[in-house]
Amino acid sequence: MDFQKSIVLNHGMLARPTFLPDATLGVVRSLDTRDIRETGIHGLVMNVFHLMQKPGSSTIAALGGLHRMAAWDGPIITDSGGFQAYSLIRQNPKFGRLTDQGITFQPEGADRKFQLTPEKSIQLQLAYGADIVVALDDCTHVDDALVEQQRSVERTIRWAKRCKAEYERQIEQRRLTDDRPLIYGVIQGGGDFTLRAECAEALLAIGFDGFGFGGWPLDAQNRLLHEVLAFTRAQIPAAIPMHALGVGHPESIVACARMGYDLFDSALPTRDARGGRLYTFTSDPSKPGFRLSGSWFDYIYVADKKHIKADKPISPGCSCHTCRHYSLGYLQHLHKAGETLFLRLATIHNLFVVHQVMQLLAAERMRGGA
Repeated sequence: MDFQKSIVLNHGMLARPTFLPDATLGVVRSLDTRDIRETGIHGLVMNVFHLMQKPGSSTIAALGGLHRMAAWDGPIITDSGGFQAYSLIRQNPKFGRLTDQGITFQPEGADRKFQLTPEKSIQLQLAYGADIVVALDDCTHVDDALVEQQRSVERTIRWAKRCKAEYERQIEQRRLTDDRPLIYGVIQGGGDFTLRAECAEALLAIGFDGFGFGGWPLDAQNRLLHEVLAFTRAQIPAAIPMHALGVGHPESIVACARMGYDLFDSALPTRDARGGRLYTFTSDPSKPGFRLSGSWFDYIYVADKKHIKADKPISPGCSCHTCRHYSLGYLQHLHKAGETLFLRLATIHNLFVVHQVMQLLAAERMRGGA
């Protein structure tokens, strides 16, 4: 690891690039923190939108903050909740409303309304003990109308100013000047390059430690928005870290890392694992000459009957806990039997593969002098 290029945080360092699995509610489903560590993962992403509901802020405080509550001593990034508000409210307005003041929402089944303002988002993230806090943003989909994208950028910039002001107030009040968590802004603008540039310029002027790509990174056909992602990264100096929020498909990670993105998070690898879609390299990545190009990546669908007697690891040369001890055929048996052990073993494997991808990308950057 090149420590000079790493992101230095209160609970450790994150290499550039790094993948952080989503531990939305303070847990990576089916794994404990020892399992996570053994996959090579160094940091987690948690979500203030969900955590303020379950288990709730007073409970998190009573349990000693996120790190102590989850028994995780590594870095934690807390997402602000902007994307979740988009998912909840923009797709079903009956669950809440979004105004210049903030977000008011009542998820289905909740017995009360919640309010999330830029100030409250920062207050909660700092109270939870996050290593990187994220400014609240107004998220859109790339296919939303231009007038909606313009409104989103204007609101995101206003909210970013309020977030930064509250952050500075909280840092001084909590006397965290010497060991402060970092704060990232989120660049919105949909698929419009002018709006993306406008948003990036305004957020740079406000001053953040890093930035995230805001908005869903895929189009309506689930294709990566290569041009928009590359343009947005180019608006920020290369020395400043950028987070490709919500990017987690291994091939998409590779594409974005080559654009200069440094941090990645997604629930996709762990969700795929639980669903029986296992990640595999098409050849042993430890062999000389292996490159992340061509047809280097594939899926194994564990439910396929052809795997019943497969006495081999999931992926060629894989040294994860799962592949060292269990065959693909045994995993097929566990999956078919509905055994919960399958969820753990599959999740360990998929996260290990993604971590291997990050290591290969890091080596690629070193060869290229990045």
